[in-house]
Amino acid sequence: MSNESNKGQSLYAAREPVFPRKVKGKFRTLKWWLMGLMLGVYYILPWIRWDRGENLPEQAVLLDMANRRFFFFWIEIWPHEFYFIAGLLIMAGFGLFLFTSALGRVWCGYACPQTVWTDLFILVERWIEGDRNARIRLLKAKWSFHKARLRLTKWIAWLLIGAATGGAWVFYFADAPTLAVELFTGEAHFTAYMFVAVLTATTFVFGGFMREQICIYACPWPRIQAAMMDEETLTVGYRDWRGEPRGKGKSRDDLGDCIDCMACVNVCPTGIDIRDGQQLECITCALCIDACDDMMTKIGKPRGLIDYLAFSDMEREKAGQAPRSLFKHVFRLRTLLYTSLWGAVGLALLVALLVRTDIGLSVSPVRNPTFIVLSDGSVRNAYDVRMRNMQGDDMTFALSVEAIADDLIVEMEGIDGTEVLAAADETTKVRLYITSPKGSEFTTSDSSPVRVRIENVETGTTSFTDTVFNGRGG
Repeated sequence: MSNESNKGQSLYAAREPVFPRKVKGKFRTLKWWLMGLMLGVYYILPWIRWDRGENLPEQAVLLDMANRRFFFFWIEIWPHEFYFIAGLLIMAGFGLFLFTSALGRVWCGYACPQTVWTDLFILVERWIEGDRNARIRLLKAKWSFHKARLRLTKWIAWLLIGAATGGAWVFYFADAPTLAVELFTGEAHFTAYMFVAVLTATTFVFGGFMREQICIYACPWPRIQAAMMDEETLTVGYRDWRGEPRGKGKSRDDLGDCIDCMACVNVCPTGIDIRDGQQLECITCALCIDACDDMMTKIGKPRGLIDYLAFSDMEREKAGQAPRSLFKHVFRLRTLLYTSLWGAVGLALLVALLVRTDIGLSVSPVRNPTFIVLSDGSVRNAYDVRMRNMQGDDMTFALSVEAIADDLIVEMEGIDGTEVLAAADETTKVRLYITSPKGSEFTTSDSSPVRVRIENVETGTTSFTDTVFNGRGG
């Protein structure tokens, strides 16, 4: 095409609003239950209390950024235990791969936050403005007091949902009852108000106006999912060999079961026609299955014209063969591999959680200078020792040094003896000095191994770390 013919032609297509019609059925019911469960967990979880003792927070789930802690009921994750968080993220990734390989974009259709909040916003929109046809008429109508009243009511409701969403999010990072009072009295930190405002705005815009645009254009998962799926993956499909040629009319001798009622299109939250085949925009919500099944029941045709299908089964059914069992679709090499990897990571995290101790130790040699020669010829090394008390009560730690030399002198700055009082759920830092007398093997060597050990005096639990003692050398 010549450049002249392109002049004045826009490469941008304006968004066509999508107004999904109300539908009833087993998949729609499942989505309602899941939406209620997930929203309930999200909004209620920060308010659940969990008694950890007088020195620890009582919030069951808390991301304590100030003290760099993550509390989840009886589990407390410290900064040096970030591998637990990394492991959970890896498990989430393998879980997403597993469900996608077995059931397509089932995450997108049922559990994705964008889907859940969009469903909620559409429900509110339907309550205020009516079902699909009423909303289309309202869109095309000229502005009037009636239209402005409905739109303003809807937007206020959306803003309240968005504010509740942002408010619930910040409650995960501070004590929820205390922060709630501070937010309403204007005493909360500016950061809290900023996060509430940002999440309110994004929820309002993404759930109210952008909706399917986020799924189609902003989300990368539709473009990645193809690598997770194969011909045995169960996904929403149309039995074209049964439905075509589609058409309306009393005499259906030359027509398929599809009467071209457009019910499957009218309920689709992304506005696609599933009869055109599998598409990137399909989020596998299965609402088209509910709509089509309802129509097939009304006209006396078998249900399942649109159904969860595997591409391999489509070919079998076209050839008059029976589809494979659900077991064979779900339990195959790909899904078993993802399940094994998911389980292996989960088992490793569980073992790490069970064997971890309630105390921790890290030792860092002071590098400037690496050693000091004292007036009597002895050599002294300094170390920064951090002792972690991961319990809810103050504990006494006994510090000792193990080495092949038995004439080392061990001292701690500002502390008499070898015992240190470690505060509850805190990291206690001390300066450790190890001195080797003149003529000792440690003094004349370049470096020698030493082991620093701490023991909980009350429980007998120990922790140690290996380091080196730097000498003067030959």
